[in-house]
Formats: sequence, structure tokens, C-alpha cells
Amino acid sequence: MAGFAGLAGAEPLSFLRALDLAVGETPALRADAAQLDAARHAVLPAGQLPDPKLALGLDNLPINGPDRYRVSDDFMTMRRVGLRQEFPNRAKRQARVAVAEGEVAVAAAQTAITRQQVQQETALAWIARHTVEQQLTRIDALRAENRLFDAAVRARLSGGGGAAADSVAPRQEAAAIDNLQDRLEARRAQAIAQLARWIGDAARESLAGTVPDWPIDRDALLHRLHAHPDVALLGARETVVQAAIAQAQAAKKSDWALALAYQQRGPQFSDMAMVEVSFDLPLFTARRQDPTIAARRAQRDALDAQREATLREHAAELDADLAEYRRLDKALARQNRVLLPLAAEKIALASAAWRGGRGSLADLVAARRERIAAELEVIALEGKRQQVAARLHYAYTDTVPGELP
Repeated sequence: MAGFAGLAGAEPLSFLRALDLAVGETPALRADAAQLDAARHAVLPAGQLPDPKLALGLDNLPINGPDRYRVSDDFMTMRRVGLRQEFPNRAKRQARVAVAEGEVAVAAAQTAITRQQVQQETALAWIARHTVEQQLTRIDALRAENRLFDAAVRARLSGGGGAAADSVAPRQEAAAIDNLQDRLEARRAQAIAQLARWIGDAARESLAGTVPDWPIDRDALLHRLHAHPDVALLGARETVVQAAIAQAQAAKKSDWALALAYQQRGPQFSDMAMVEVSFDLPLFTARRQDPTIAARRAQRDALDAQREATLREHAAELDADLAEYRRLDKALARQNRVLLPLAAEKIALASAAWRGGRGSLADLVAARRERIAAELEVIALEGKRQQVAARLHYAYTDTVPGELP
């Protein structure tokens, strides 16, 4: 149909190409990639020593008497240049690195979540458009059948059979087909708009190919439940909190610092040097470090509970989606094996009865409408089943945080 034409000279939009475009062009994924890159750059500085400090000073300058404000006359006056280096304890530096590495894991898990959502929503939008376009392909065939139906009605009327009002039925059916096409075209436009959210202008290109046939196995999906990006994100956050606990515990250990200084006095006096070692004294841990440790442990307990709740939530969603997939699979099989043949048989019987003068035209029209509805329902059921399969595939089998670059 003319409505299916895409951009002139554009490459047809296959299912896999749509996914590639979405992953490569979605701004949300670019933002997550930048966050992941930032987290990776923060790992190396986390384990480094603080920058040394340069100190410039003037010590013991007289401010009264005959030598006031003279820097070289009093033997105690010294111009000082010093250097100070702080040395946080090793456990604290290791914990900082662990926190930074945990933030990388959090950023990677968030990227996996966004990637999963982008792939899933793109797949659902592509399938929705493909489904409605499959339904639209029936419109021309329906119009051709309607013309034959109109010819048969006119022929019967010309032969003196039927009633004059029968001539209206084909035109009513033609109008109903036009209404059906309008509804399908509107749904197609909506599907294109949803697809454009993820892949931009390429959403207007003509579709090509079909949806992959994903295997749906409950045991395999349950096995991958713990790899779901939402669960992996909570696990990464727990790693960060565990490292923060170690960092808080390391604060109980003393840090130390080394200071060196060169002190220059007047030319008549000798110069001096200074060496200083200082230590932190974590004496009041009950009011400082211990509450921080307790707070971090409470955060870890909260994440443990949230992770368990998330696992249960996704297990329930998995079972619900599997039940819906089985229902759609059975409904589609029943539609193809039973309802569609029955609709065709009903038309044949109603048509034979009408042609033989034993049935009404209304019964034939009703049978034709039921057949149209049955044909469109087959396509709709297949599209819904593919969408459920896509949700299951991209939620539990396709996106694994540990496999991200």
C-alpha cells in the first residue's frame, strides 16, 4: 500500500537494524556511557596520596624594640620553606579504591538497565508497527472481495431476487472497511511515533523482515533472574556500601604526616632544618567513627532487603508474562485451527443459503464481518505474543551487565 512507503532511497528498517540504531543513537544511553567513563576515570585518583603542601613562612619576627620588623638582625628570626605530605592509612586508601570501583559497577549496571529498556521499548514499537501493517495488507483483499460481493448482489437483484434494500449492504461494508483502514492507519502512525522516540527519523522507513523467534524456556529464564539489570544494580550499590563500611572502619586507624622545613636566618647566624612527624588521634570513636559505621551497615541491610524484594517482584512478573505467553500461544493456535476455519465455513453456508433464497443478506454480511475480525485477530494475537516474547528476552536473556564494554 502507498502508506507503507518509507523515505526515498532509504534502507529498509529491519528489526535488528532498529535495535542497532536505538542503542547507537538514544541520548539516554550516551549519557549513561559518559557517566560510566567518568566513574572509570575516578578509580586511579582514589588510591593516590594527597597532594603535598608547600609552606612559606616567617618565624619569630620582632615587632617591637630596636630590631622590630628586621628579618636578619635577631638570631631567632627565620625565613622558612617547608613541605608537608600526609599519609592516610593503607586500609583507608584501599577502601577509597573499592568505593570508586563500586561506583564503576553501579554506572555499568545503570547502563545495562537503560540498554535493556531501550532495546525492549524499540522491539515493542517495531512489533506494534509490523503487526498493524500486516493487518493493513488485508485491506486491498477485503475491498476486492467487497467488489465481488457487490457484483453478486446486483446480479441477484437484476435476476429478480432479493430486495431493493440489499443493494445498500455492499456499500455499508465498503464504508466499514474504510473505517477499519482509518483506525489501522492511526495505530500505525502511533507506532511510528513511538519508534521515532528511540531511532529518530529512521522510524518512517519501510519495514523489512520479521521478528526473531526467541526460545521461551521458564527454567532458563529463572536461571537468569539474578542477572536482571535491576538486581545487578542493587548488587553493585551493595558493593559500594560495603566498601564505605571498610572506609569508615579504616577511619579508626591513625593517619600520619611528614613535614620538612628549611629555615634561613641572618648571615651572621647559622641556618636550620626542621623535621616533623604527626599522627591523627582517633580517640572519640563512639561519637565519630562508630555512628558512621552503623549508618553504612544499616544502608547495607536496606539494600539486602530491597534486593530480595526486587527478586520476588521480577519472579512474579516473569511468571505473569509466561502465563500470558502461554495464553496467547493457545489462543493463536485455536484461532488458526478452529475459529478462522469456522468463520470461513459460516460465510460459505450463509452465501449458499442466500443464493438459494433460503437465507438473509444480513446473515451473510454478519458472517463476512466475523471472518474479517477473525483474520485480523490472528495477526493481533501473533503481534501480542511476539511482544511478550520480546519483553521476556530483553529482560532476562539479552542484557548482562558483566558483558558491557
